[in-house]
Order: sequence, then C-alpha cells, then structure tokens
Amino acid sequence: MTIALFGNTYKRQTLNEVEHLLALLKEKDIRVLLSQELRHEMNLVSDYEPFTRETQEEVAFAISVGGDGTFLTTAAEVVEKDIPILGINCGHLGFLTAATTEDVDAVVDRVLEGDYVISERSMLQVSTIGGGHVMMPYALNEVAVLKQELSSMISVETTLDGEHLHTYKADGLVVSTPTGSTAYNLSAGGPLISPYVSALALTPIATHSLYVRPLIIPDDRKIEMKIHSRSGSYLISVDGRSQALKEEVSLVVERAPYTVKLMMLPDRGFIETLKQKLLWGQTNIH
Repeated sequence: MTIALFGNTYKRQTLNEVEHLLALLKEKDIRVLLSQELRHEMNLVSDYEPFTRETQEEVAFAISVGGDGTFLTTAAEVVEKDIPILGINCGHLGFLTAATTEDVDAVVDRVLEGDYVISERSMLQVSTIGGGHVMMPYALNEVAVLKQELSSMISVETTLDGEHLHTYKADGLVVSTPTGSTAYNLSAGGPLISPYVSALALTPIATHSLYVRPLIIPDDRKIEMKIHSRSGSYLISVDGRSQALKEEVSLVVERAPYTVKLMMLPDRGFIETLKQKLLWGQTNIH
C-alpha cells in the first residue's frame, strides 16, 4: 500500500507528529510519499519519494497532519485524482480532521483495517470574465470577495443563472459550501448546513442593509459577481488564499466537477463533530 503524507511545515508539533507517523507506517511496511515541502523541511529528500503527478497514481489515501488550513491545502493537491484524505489535527479546531495526536495510532490502525467511512464533500470552482486569473480555482470551504485594506465597502452585483439577485453593499460576500458553513460563513453570521445537503450559502460581511440576510440556494446555480470599489480593485479569497483583482474582472462561482473524500470514523459523524468542536447544544458552558 502507498500513502501520501502532507503536513504543516511551520509548526514543530506537526513535524514531530510526522516523524511519529513515518515510524508507525514503516513498522507496518507501508510505502510513504512525502509532500515536497516536508521532504525539504525535514531533510528527507534521500529517504522518501515525493508526491508528484507521476507517483500519485499509486496512492491509496493521503494523510494531512495539521489543522483545517493544512487539510484544505492537501485537498487542493489531491482532488483531481479522487484520493481520500485522513486528517490528523495538530491545529486549533480541526473540524475536518478525523483524529488528534492523542488517538492517532488507534485511528490509523482502524483505517488500515478498513474501519472507516467516506464523507464525500462538494467543492466550488471560480473563474473570471474580462481578464485576470485565479491562482487556485477550487475551494472546499468558500469563495469570498472582500474589500481591500483601508478601502470603503464594495458593491457586489450578484446574479443566479443570469437572474439578478441583489447588489450587496458590504465589506464582502462569502459563497460557502456545506463543509465551509462552519468556517468563515459561520463567523460572518451565516447558517450551518449539513454536508449531506446539496446547497450553498451566500452570506454578506458587515452589510449596510438591515434587510439583507444570508441566503441558501441550490448548489447547481451559477453565481456571477461584478464588483465595484472606490479603489478600483478587490480581494478574492479561495479557502483563505487571497489575491487582488481589478474591478473590471467579474467572477463566476459554481459547483466544481470534483468532490473531496474525507475519511471519517463511523462513530464520529457531522452531529458528533458539532458537539465536540462547536459545543453544540451544551448548556453548562462556563
């Protein structure tokens, strides 16, 4: 069996956990492909093969060691090859991960024995009209348009399948998948959405209208956004990866042709994760 291993190279705790996993997988005689970043950061270039377009064909699943940000980066690397991902949380929340550093040995054993389920998650794809180029076009969590620092609010003229929806006057607008509903969308006051629902959430950030609220739409709609800004430009954030675009560049956001496959334990579904990570329904919080 071949497994690909990705990790956050900026945290010592994560690198320690990667070392632990490498030793564990070596004991089990499992071939490991390392991300280029890990190979160089840990000086393992001569010891482990890299994860590349050529070697990825042989990968059974990927392991992401870090927080949700690392998981999102891993998803962008493997999504086109339909490779499942097992998340090991070394970060703060770890909403997308299946294990912590405390139970990683037991979780890896269960996964290798086939005791897991696949939670298939939809993604977003963003493209441009009128020039420009989005460096990372796929998002598991969200696509957000934002005002640039120190600029005033932006106007986001939004249409659904060609029908005008609304011109949002706000600090930004978040288009979220169900998976991303617990991320930026939730922080902006958007709704939680079960990952098993085929929907998207449109959530304005600091809207200047009291009558505009977050909206849930079917995920087969094509969303077009024309952005107007006094600065002449705006930011687009794709799963937290930001870049500036000129206001002449419009955006099209739609469901991507790919899905991300999360490897989860059967006893740790969405509801249980809500309770553990977001303290859902608890009344005795101090």
